[in-house]
Amino acid sequence: MFTSGVLAKLTAPIDSCPWGTVAGRHARHAPARRPLYTQEERRRRDASPWTLVQGVLAPLQFAVFLVSLGLVLNFLATGEGYAVATASVVVKTVVLYVIMVTGSIWEKVVFGRWLFARAFFWEDVFSMLVLGLHTAYLALLLTGAGDAQGLMLLALAAYAAYVVNAMQFVMKLRAARRDERGWRGAEPDALGYSK
Repeated sequence: MFTSGVLAKLTAPIDSCPWGTVAGRHARHAPARRPLYTQEERRRRDASPWTLVQGVLAPLQFAVFLVSLGLVLNFLATGEGYAVATASVVVKTVVLYVIMVTGSIWEKVVFGRWLFARAFFWEDVFSMLVLGLHTAYLALLLTGAGDAQGLMLLALAAYAAYVVNAMQFVMKLRAARRDERGWRGAEPDALGYSK
């Protein structure tokens, strides 16, 4: 039988919850949080042109997603505009592939690994689900195996996974900014975030 101490030691390496007390850990007993980047990784991140590429592609992908989401929802609601909705999902998927490839290059430059670096392990795992759903959409579209309604519902599933994954990356960006400001000593705002 495991004691809570043994369980805590086993789960600590994979625990990525930024709110320890919400996850059932008392703040005084929470292990010291490892910074997202080492000094050397931060230096490589700041010097890499791939950081700027990711910074440009992420909001571009989100804008493409919003437009495509509107077109997909319009088709599902009205039954009209299938061709333009399909084209928008294909464009969104191509942008996803581009950001995945360039993101992998960025990880290699910064962390020395193409994917699944310690700092972004769970984001990369979920990215594989997002990529799989988008790829399944393309495969069904190209083979003609799915009907219009089914394809658009699959696109919505892919988009839902994308939103979760985007939120993961936004949370990591916030964590990196807190690390760089020395957030442990910063005074929290009304919501508990460092100012």
